Amino acid sequence: MGDRGPRLPVGSTSSHEELDAFLKAAGKSVATPAGGGRGRLAFALDATFSRQATWSMAQEIQAEMFAAAMALGGLDVQLIYYRGARECRASGWVSESAALARLMGRISCEGGMTQIGRVLAHLAGEGERARLRAAVFVGDAVEEDPGALYEAAGRLGVLGLKLFLFQEGRDPQVERVFREMARLSGGAWCAFAPGAGDELRALLRAVAAYAAGGRQALLGSREGGAVRLLSAMGDRTP
Repeated sequence: MGDRGPRLPVGSTSSHEELDAFLKAAGKSVATPAGGGRGRLAFALDATFSRQATWSMAQEIQAEMFAAAMALGGLDVQLIYYRGARECRASGWVSESAALARLMGRISCEGGMTQIGRVLAHLAGEGERARLRAAVFVGDAVEEDPGALYEAAGRLGVLGLKLFLFQEGRDPQVERVFREMARLSGGAWCAFAPGAGDELRALLRAVAAYAAGGRQALLGSREGGAVRLLSAMGDRTP
């Protein structure tokens, strides 16, 4: 979107009305899918209150996701988040780090229950409409029916859309659900320690490279994130 894209007003955390206006304008600005050679990656985050630290980290490191992908033909990213009382939103597709930074900088975390099912339903639509083949989800909790999430993840797998689930902490129940969702979609699960910015940064860079260049883009890399992601994916083909 660059300098011509929609901008949120400078000031404190935006109201829901301001976010609505921004998301609608962003969607109009990037309604035309990118041409061949560019990857697409949905970046979904739990923005409930416990996620504030990770959200702050994501603001800092999402620019590196773009940098990792630009050398492989570029990357378009869509931001998805949920928070509060049944609020679940998605941006338009953007191709510059600054566009996401402007949006993420206006969002604060709010208490609420997880809404992973709504995220997966949105991803299914994007898989059909926008040639989406990879999506990241970063979270630390599951408060929904695992069976429904497994069914939704399986549908994404049928569409060829891989889920990369990054779990903060090691809650065994969350791990069990995230692992199964990753397996059913053909993606991967990884855990990172709370506050481990470097660890999350490496994993997101690896997924960005995968979204832009497929599994082949990871095979020649010696970076820890790429090696770990390949290991988590097993011997699956892109």
